[in-house]
This record gives sequence, C-alpha cells and structure tokens, in this order.
Amino acid sequence: MYDVIVIGSGPGGYVSAIRCAQLGLKTAIIEKYATLGGTCLNVGCIPSKALLDSSEHFYNATHHFVEHGIEVKEVKANFSQMIQRKNDVVAQTCQGVKYLMEKNKIEVHHGTGSFINATTVSVTSDTGTKELQAKNIIIATGSKPNYFPSMVPDKQRIITSTEALSLHEIPKKLIVIGGGVIGLELGSVYARLGSEVEVIENSSTLLGTMDGSVGKELTKILKKEGLKFYFEHQVQQVTNLGEKTAIVALDKKGNEVNFESDYCLVAVGRKAYTEGLGLEKVGITTTPRGQVEVNEHLQTQVPNIYAIGDVVQGAMLAHKAEEEGVYVAEQIAGQKPHINYNLIPGVIYTWPEVASVGKTEEELRAQGVEINIGNFPIKALGRARASMDTSGFIKIIADKNTDEVLGVHMISARAADLIMEAAIAMEYRASSEDIARICHPHPTYSEAVKEAALGATGNRYLHS
Repeated sequence: MYDVIVIGSGPGGYVSAIRCAQLGLKTAIIEKYATLGGTCLNVGCIPSKALLDSSEHFYNATHHFVEHGIEVKEVKANFSQMIQRKNDVVAQTCQGVKYLMEKNKIEVHHGTGSFINATTVSVTSDTGTKELQAKNIIIATGSKPNYFPSMVPDKQRIITSTEALSLHEIPKKLIVIGGGVIGLELGSVYARLGSEVEVIENSSTLLGTMDGSVGKELTKILKKEGLKFYFEHQVQQVTNLGEKTAIVALDKKGNEVNFESDYCLVAVGRKAYTEGLGLEKVGITTTPRGQVEVNEHLQTQVPNIYAIGDVVQGAMLAHKAEEEGVYVAEQIAGQKPHINYNLIPGVIYTWPEVASVGKTEEELRAQGVEINIGNFPIKALGRARASMDTSGFIKIIADKNTDEVLGVHMISARAADLIMEAAIAMEYRASSEDIARICHPHPTYSEAVKEAALGATGNRYLHS
C-alpha cells in the first residue's frame, strides 16, 4: 500500500511525486510511455525550445552576422543534425527525471493506469496487468493536441505539434492553423529555416487571451520575419493530396479562400487527456471540455483522489502543473499550501520573446479599474542596440489610486526571464514606484522594466 500514486510523469506528475517523497510519503508513479517527462519533456516544451534555439542561430548567421563583422560563407541548415540535437536534449532531460525518481526512492510503473476503485489502480503494459493500492491518488495525465472534424491529423501531411518536432525535411511551405503559442513558436522555427509560413487564425488578432497591445506588436514583428497572417478565416476542410495539403477556409465575408502547402500544422490548442482512466468507475465527472472537475483544493468528487495540470481547468502551462503538484503533495501531508493563480506568468518563445503576468489592460478597463500605464520601447535601450534586439516594449499597468502593479506585459529579448521581476514584485504587492526606485544594472534589458515603472508613476521616463 502506497501513501500516494501519481498517474502521469509530466512536470506536474513527477514534481508532485518528488514533493510527496520529500514529505516522507511512500510514492509510486505510473507512466504510459517508455520514457518519463510527459508531453513537456518529450514532445512539447523542451524539444520545441531546442529547435527554436537552433533555428535562431541559423537565422542570425544568415541575416545578422555580416552586420556584426562576421563573414561566413555557404551557411547551410543541416536539419537532420538539428533534429538529432533536439533528440539528445530530450533524452538527457528525460534521463534526469529518471535519476530524480531513483534519488527520491519513487517506484516507477510503466503502463496505462486505470481506476478499479478509489484506492486501487490497475497498470496494463505489454507484460501484463498488475494492481497497485494507495491512500491517495493524483491524476496528472496532461493533455494532447486538439483538432476539429474538418482538420483531423493523419500525421503525414496534416500534422500536430508532435510530428512538427520530428519532420524529415524543411517544408517549402507550411500552413499553420491557429495563431496561438504552439502555432507561432513552431511557425517561427520553420520560417527561420526558409519555409514560407502562413498562419490561418479564426479571430481578429494573435494571442487573444493576452494584452491586446502584445498581439498587435508581435504580428508586426513576425510579418517582418516573413510570416503571413490570415485573420478571421474559418477553416472548412483540410485534405491530404499526397505530396501536398489543400486547405479551404471562409473569410469574414463568407468568401471561400483556398490554400496549398507541403504540410498543414493543426495548432488549435490542446485538450485534457483522460482516455482509459476509468473515471466513471469511481464517480469522477468531467466538464463539457473534458477536464476533471476539482474543488479549490484540487480534490475531485472522491476526496482522496486529486487532479492537477492540463487535465483540470486553467492555463495549460508546465509551471502551473508543477505548482499544483507541490500544492497537492503538501495538502496530503497536512500542510496549508497556497497558489496565486493571478500571478502565473505566461511565456511565448518567439524572438523576441513574449511574457505576461497579472491582468491585461482590457480586463481592468472592463472591470472599471482606474489605471496608469507605463510603456517603454526596447529600441531606447543601449543594450538592445548593442545586441541588435530592438523590437518590442515593456508595459506596466498600475492602479491609479494605490499605484499597485496589476499587470506587466512585454515583448523583448529575454522576456521569459525578465517577467519574473514583475511576478516577484506583484506577489509582494509592490507599487510601480517601488520598482522605479530600485537600481537596475546598466546596460541591461531590465532597465526597460524600471523605465516602464517610471512611466506608470506619472510619465517620468528618463530615456524616452
């Protein structure tokens, strides 16, 4: 009998298992696939960043090295080597999770986990089926690519993010359905490598859940890199033609628009993965979107069964899953953990990067909150000019009456790291004046955060 069984070894699952073990709980983890790490480590966060970095190096070599005084002849993209490096990064990272399981004495069972009752789970693999029992069970089965009936992936020419990370060639033309995080990141990879990339988006802008200014700015930047966008186009049908794909869409006036490409990447979000869990056997219900229903303590209708990460409501982010995994472990151990869902940063790894935390301008105005805004252009930074990364801005939104920082939104080189200054400040309910009074090193990108804070305190910019 275990104290805790975790079903799923993605960031939420394996981190939760580690925290359970640290708290003295006898813990086991069940993983359907041969490697640990889930979607994030195997076919998500880690491999996509590996390809983003490789493609960025190639893009700089072919577009910016000359300006830096570096002359390189006959630069070529060895795509098979890029894929191999990506695979090596994935293997090393997954091996690291295996090491952490061994270090923390967490028993790993490979196979498909399914509920028999509230304390018993069966694990089915090629070698047979066994039963495991636990006082508490954590569902951490994550998500899988979403798609609609008109765009069913065949994994050959009509692909998901999983296949896009392991193509055997650089497409001459790639159609991306969906202007969200996944579509933009993978679209950027192939655009940098020379693909003609066209993005079909149903809404009128990119990144509709983020601050409106971010979507507009990123659209301008990506257009300069060669990506083409078709907004307010609703895809009607995607067809594999053998060596090509054909896409039929309707524009906002209802006119039919036809596209053709080597590959069509379906990137219309992800959906909770609960297939084969046997939730009905223990009386656990799901939402209309297929997510496991939980209370504020991440408990399902069955008190000793919890659910975390992509399989429950909220942002589908690896770091959100990790925080929830730690939360549940500490909850089981009798502690009183806390998660501030308002301050979970979101990041998009295009270049420049996009990052956001807190409320958007649109949300605050809809709520009737009086606000001040500081918006500082990255091109005004000496550090940005030195590195030739001058696109973007940093925007700080503060309460007009109290000066508390309510939201920070940025497009900048290294925004993925810069956003944590904002998150920490907001966790301690800092004012824009607080940030503005802190000495920031020069020359750095972080100076833009200080400048935006100066702007939010009353148009006190020093360098714009």
